[in-house]
Amino acid sequence: MRAAVANPGEALPGQQSSGNFTARRFSIAGPVLVEPRRFGDNRGYFLESYSTRDFAALGLEDAFVQDNQSLSAKVGTLRGLHFQLQPRAQAKLVRVLAGAILDVAVDLRRGSPSFGQHVAVELSAENCLQFYVPVGFAHGFCTLRPDTVVAYKVTDFYAPECDRGLAWNDPALGISWPVDEAGAELSAKDQKQPLLADLPPCFD
Repeated sequence: MRAAVANPGEALPGQQSSGNFTARRFSIAGPVLVEPRRFGDNRGYFLESYSTRDFAALGLEDAFVQDNQSLSAKVGTLRGLHFQLQPRAQAKLVRVLAGAILDVAVDLRRGSPSFGQHVAVELSAENCLQFYVPVGFAHGFCTLRPDTVVAYKVTDFYAPECDRGLAWNDPALGISWPVDEAGAELSAKDQKQPLLADLPPCFD
């Protein structure tokens, strides 16, 4: 499958700004890369990481209800690909507080022209980029540095009865992960997720 891959600083179509945030969109509709404005001096920098007003002006009007955080000790730790079914589906806003990740969103909307395709972005503590993953996408990431800390907002609470996954290494997805199967650090759950071809319809 084709991927829409964004590198830090890359000009993407559909750039839009509001307040201290710039949103860049992809050829795959839905995911958004958000760049906050940094105010720096000899001490470091300050930034706004989230603003309801400015995100709404950028078309991101989700109501986030919970903040999550993970620490991954090893390079090559792979978490995903995860999603929740309706009526407890989650949109996510992901950023990195320490270290770096390759962050991936796979389109699971059956009616979408980009069904099965993905967007991949590199997020790091240095670039301060945030990745908005809408409802209808499976999400996962792989750590690029040790002791990586990822924080993300979600629009619904964890619902184990709606919790689902997709095989991270499904060749049909064509994701260029920075780790192979032998080197990936996986949970027991993520070692046995289904292939896209075996996944029942999840989103329209």
